[in-house]
Amino acid sequence: MPEVHDAGTVAAPFDQITTCRSCGSSKLELVLDLGTTPLADRILNDETIKQPEPVAPLTVAVCAECSLMQIRETVAPEVLFSADYPYYSSVSEHLLKHFRGNVETVLARKKLGSNSRVVELASNDGYLLQNYVKLGIPVLGIDPAQGPVAEARKKGVDTRHAFFTKALAEQLVAEGIRADVLHGNNVLAHVADTNGFVSGIAQVLKEDGLVVIECPYVRDLVDHCEFDTIYHQHLCYFSVHALDKLFRRHGLYLNHLQHVEIHGGSLRLFVEKHDAPDASVRDMLAEEKRVGLDGVDYYRNFAARVEKFKKDLRALLEKLKSEGASIVGYGAAAKACTLMAYVGIDSKDISCVLDRSPFKVGKRYPGNKLMIRHPDWVLDNQPDYMLLLAWNFAEEIMRQQSEYRSRGGKFIVPIPEPVVV
Repeated sequence: MPEVHDAGTVAAPFDQITTCRSCGSSKLELVLDLGTTPLADRILNDETIKQPEPVAPLTVAVCAECSLMQIRETVAPEVLFSADYPYYSSVSEHLLKHFRGNVETVLARKKLGSNSRVVELASNDGYLLQNYVKLGIPVLGIDPAQGPVAEARKKGVDTRHAFFTKALAEQLVAEGIRADVLHGNNVLAHVADTNGFVSGIAQVLKEDGLVVIECPYVRDLVDHCEFDTIYHQHLCYFSVHALDKLFRRHGLYLNHLQHVEIHGGSLRLFVEKHDAPDASVRDMLAEEKRVGLDGVDYYRNFAARVEKFKKDLRALLEKLKSEGASIVGYGAAAKACTLMAYVGIDSKDISCVLDRSPFKVGKRYPGNKLMIRHPDWVLDNQPDYMLLLAWNFAEEIMRQQSEYRSRGGKFIVPIPEPVVV
């Protein structure tokens, strides 16, 4: 168990864009400044806690031309997705159930068999592709994080340890690998070369193939003040307008979509090589135009609402602490990095962070260096309040912590506004 060291901070290697990541326009308007934050998901172990911690600015802009919301800073991906990258999708039962449903939806639309090929970009620990493997459908996962790749291979998921790029797409095609179905869940927002990534998808996809992408929906993010989903791995925050323009640039067409609840509100996109948008796409485009999501005005009061959230959560935590309450956090998630850094949450507010992931327990959280403990710790210590840092899994967490609740424990759900339940 690592000791706490104050080795200070060091600037992470990053570039700051001056043109839109999608359309290349220089008309970027700053809409939110979250200050300088640690790098999310960089959980501290015995060695890294003794080293200066990398930090970088985190500022958000909107493109006036294509309406894409994006962060301006690009931290080197080799730094963000290192060998000890701690995110493993299979830790969450809710995620596993959600993506089983994703696969079932695909199988209802597309006939697949032993001669088919399903490719997933950012396949993590095989959480999704394992569903195809069980059905005897050939798969290929591609992921840059060594730990999750090893876990996927243990599940029998053929996985290539690499970043997906246009160059890798060309290599796959040269090897005769083409996709009947290509999945990309919460990865489109992670890549700095947005156009190269989508161009690579178009190359790997068969002419009659189907791309199924999930990404957080920017309207939910803004409307529900989900600012903590903004961190250095997430470079882009998509509207349907921005997505439609991006795909069309590369001969791909958004033909169907579903608005799903995962991660505080996401879009499940069905993209093909022929142009046939159905009512789900046409209606969403019309609705976005009605509320102004295709322009910059929609985003201009976001910063004021985020600042109000900060004041409200600080006031709540300070009130509870002044009353002698004990508080812990739950969820050593990436989003917690932004929330705690921006709000200024540290050991004076919460005593530790709970998380079920065996890859995080016993280590310390970036920035505030709070200890990460297993949730079993709760029943031996019975804190008064549990701040749900992973609020997007609030129902799952509260269900798992039913005994804690029956003993009088209460939960603080921070987003969209702090409430005690």
